[in-house]
Amino acid sequence: MKVYFITFGCKVNIYETEAMKNTFRQNGYTISDSENGSDIFVINSCTVTSYSDKKIRQTIHRLRRNYPISVIVLTGCYPQAFSDEAGEIAEADIVTGTKNRKDICSLIEDYVSCKNKVVSICGHESAEKFEDMVNTGYTDKTRAFVKIQDGCNMFCSYCIIPYSRGRFRSKPMDRLKEEIRLLAENGYKEIVLVGINLSFYGVEYGLRLVDAIEAVCAVEGIERVRLGSLEPEVISDEDIRRMSEQKKLCPQFHLSLQSGCDRTLKEMNRRYTSSEYKELVEKLRNSFPDCSITTDIMVGFPGETEEDFCQSLEFVKLVEFSSAHIFPYSPRKGTPAAEMENQVPERVKTERAELMTQVTDLSKKKFLLSQVGNVYPVLFEKEKNDREHHGYTPNYTKVKILTENLEKSLRSRVFYVKIIGLENDYCLGDIVNYN
Repeated sequence: MKVYFITFGCKVNIYETEAMKNTFRQNGYTISDSENGSDIFVINSCTVTSYSDKKIRQTIHRLRRNYPISVIVLTGCYPQAFSDEAGEIAEADIVTGTKNRKDICSLIEDYVSCKNKVVSICGHESAEKFEDMVNTGYTDKTRAFVKIQDGCNMFCSYCIIPYSRGRFRSKPMDRLKEEIRLLAENGYKEIVLVGINLSFYGVEYGLRLVDAIEAVCAVEGIERVRLGSLEPEVISDEDIRRMSEQKKLCPQFHLSLQSGCDRTLKEMNRRYTSSEYKELVEKLRNSFPDCSITTDIMVGFPGETEEDFCQSLEFVKLVEFSSAHIFPYSPRKGTPAAEMENQVPERVKTERAELMTQVTDLSKKKFLLSQVGNVYPVLFEKEKNDREHHGYTPNYTKVKILTENLEKSLRSRVFYVKIIGLENDYCLGDIVNYN
């Protein structure tokens, strides 16, 4: 039987989807690269916003309309957080959450044998173990995501994740080392460590994220190690010192900001101030010259006044992020922020998002311009055609080079490239050591 996967959400979901594909292959299924002709659809869901829930439901409705006899499986954060709502989606044949995805093949077999709808959602427990999902290879890719942490204990006032993912838990170090070794044997050059709250890796074992970084960097064959999104409040001076000693660690840090206004941060139940955030950025830039600092910024949080927004805007100007994801606040059922008074009108949120985007677009262009004239090792991933090749520098600057009649592919190989200019949101370069 052919299985087609649809993934919503973050890099953690990408990893989990690939791990589920491995499970299906081991059970005799074929992974399809097209909806057409697929017998089973597996939707790995996100539930960060109500809009994402709506998109998921629309996708399920479309699949049932276009493929009336196929089996539709809904899994992931959406049914875990809103089990009653997800379980009532008539078009979904199987509904399961974030805990028992290793059992999906068995659930499918149960459904096929009796044709009765299956709803199997296990609640999270306070001391549950890390889900032992392993992925040893992606299809035709150079970079591999590796999930090493799950869950969150922070309970930001706008976020549903603690309810959909449970509490902090981490991949045991021996399992991590084995997974990285297998990926290296399969030819992967770059590892991206990801988690729901990655900064808290290892808390239950007396470890820190830097311990995982050092372990992955030590694996022969891995040339680059990159980090997913980080929470700024737990990164210590000692962490930075140890990370700076790892030459394979890419100098790109995605530090979730959310707001540059201290009053708003407090209402969000974030655990740092804008000055503490700025101090961390300065320490990282001092320890990792030419590093890239990227972030997420929310506008229009309940009660955010014009003065609050202006404070956030000025802070973002001051930091000068290399890149930023700007998004308006979206009320999430089941969170304290959704019940707060003084909800900001949609029109105002849209205007603030546009203003914030203008500021971050300028700082991004400034960062890209600062790369011109430099020479970087570029790991090539894509070959758009015979003349155009794409890759990334260690600080995650996207680089395009134009070449003709290459005798061998650049994919999965590292070449030194001189940055010669800009084009849209990436840099142009020339290879200086092709042979």
